[in-house]
Amino acid sequence: MYQESRCFGIGILCFNRYLSLVEHYDIIIVGAGLAGLTAALDLTLKKHSVLVIEKDTFPRHKVCGEYVSNEVHDYLDHLGVGLEEVRPISINTLLLSTGKGKSVKTKLPLGGFGISRYTFDNLLYQKAVSLGANFLFQKVASISFQNNGFKVFTNINRAFTSKFVIGAFGKRSNIDKSLDRAFIKRKSHWLGIKSHYVYDDFPDDLVALHTFKGGYGGLSKTESGALNFCYLATYKSFQKYKSVQEFNENVISQNPHLRTFLKDAKPIFEEPLSIAQISFHKKGSRREPYSDVWRFGGIDTSALWEWYGDGYT
Repeated sequence: MYQESRCFGIGILCFNRYLSLVEHYDIIIVGAGLAGLTAALDLTLKKHSVLVIEKDTFPRHKVCGEYVSNEVHDYLDHLGVGLEEVRPISINTLLLSTGKGKSVKTKLPLGGFGISRYTFDNLLYQKAVSLGANFLFQKVASISFQNNGFKVFTNINRAFTSKFVIGAFGKRSNIDKSLDRAFIKRKSHWLGIKSHYVYDDFPDDLVALHTFKGGYGGLSKTESGALNFCYLATYKSFQKYKSVQEFNENVISQNPHLRTFLKDAKPIFEEPLSIAQISFHKKGSRREPYSDVWRFGGIDTSALWEWYGDGYT
């Protein structure tokens, strides 16, 4: 009897110890891209306790076109994010070319601005921290929903609970696999490549979209003066070449505009950034088992479109 009581007492102590180690928040956001960061800002301003779990620290470069539509200014002002301190590039002109070099240029009535993800994400992160949002730089290992709440465990067994979880973890994730989301079972045939260049001949006020066989690429200046070149290409067009440089020389350079750019520009990155499995499939539906309790943000809500044309708003 004594032994049973002793074991029971130890069990209670262990359970209480577990509860003391579990941190609770109103909302946990998984992923700190633009969707996760703006959600953290908005919810913290509304006095919710927020934890953002992100695998990578700031600042960091990401594969992105780095052109933002001016329509976001009012919302950024609402969040208290001052862009003037980072001096983004004002853009009001679009150049569009075919693979053979035929082009058309037009003014953009709304316009936008060029800013690197290195700077933009870090700006949002610093603002969220200043408002009281909490950040943890670890990988999420599992998320479960039970007893009207969420349990979130990280890869080093940190445990958290919350009333709500927002999934803002990007295009494809192990979490998508664990949730058995339908889109994750479909292979995507697209990849993305991005790098920054020194190229003084490119106008500051221009965003250019150039097509080539198997894809298209965008050129625009960022706040640092660097020119961002980011493109989408199919695996089919890319797979027979051994490197990004070889693909650039043999495929992308078939477009005369891009050929001139690649010949004269000087790369800033040691190696281009790349991402695989860019999906254009619908990512969720109300028929999926988690739809009543999960909330998704950013490109977790839906697919990217090949010609979005409105910046990453």
